[in-house]
Amino acid sequence: MTDDPASPPATTASAAGPTAPSSDRSSSGRPRRSRRRRLTLGTAAGLVVLVLAPFVVVQAVGRAHVADPAHVPPSDAIVVPGAGLRPDGTPSTYLRRRLDAAAELYDRGVAPVVLVSGDAHDDYDEPGSMRAWLLGRGVPDDAILLDREGFDTHATCTRAASEFGVGTAVVVTQGYHLPRTLFSCRVAGLDAVGVGVSAASVEPWKAVLYRAREVPAATKAVLDAVLR
Repeated sequence: MTDDPASPPATTASAAGPTAPSSDRSSSGRPRRSRRRRLTLGTAAGLVVLVLAPFVVVQAVGRAHVADPAHVPPSDAIVVPGAGLRPDGTPSTYLRRRLDAAAELYDRGVAPVVLVSGDAHDDYDEPGSMRAWLLGRGVPDDAILLDREGFDTHATCTRAASEFGVGTAVVVTQGYHLPRTLFSCRVAGLDAVGVGVSAASVEPWKAVLYRAREVPAATKAVLDAVLR
């Protein structure tokens, strides 16, 4: 006989044989991939929380002490953090806005002195330039205090309290920077409120960059509060 009735079943069994283990491997692989996916998502979520938690805390503390510019309480000093100088040595646009607002607050009798704080090295003298600008706005020289070691926001706040004896203060800076500055000043022991000034820029991308920078800067502010 040329036809073997047993051949077709044998062929069918042979074809089916290799497919069964493949199905087992596929089903066992899916749980492993699912676990890896959950682990990856969990890690990513944890990192997001780790990055954003300091920002949320800093913003919450700072925003609670932002003052209405029309109703600023009397204070020991008006504190102006530095914001850079132009190539000719005069205050940057952002810094001029801070200083103009500080001069106005001084004229209103909010505080007897204006403390200008910034970096000074070699031919770069941020507080000196700030002083000259305030003098041009009618603030008398004996009402201007210079802190030439205000290298960052934390230093400005801690030195205002420890080196200049400021207890209550009105801090003047751009609105996006104000919550973090107030956070740093409050943890430094200053009873501080803040007045925000414009952050408008002829280069909009810079305004966006400065705001985005507040997220990592908030982490630094929290670490400074704990470690410095």
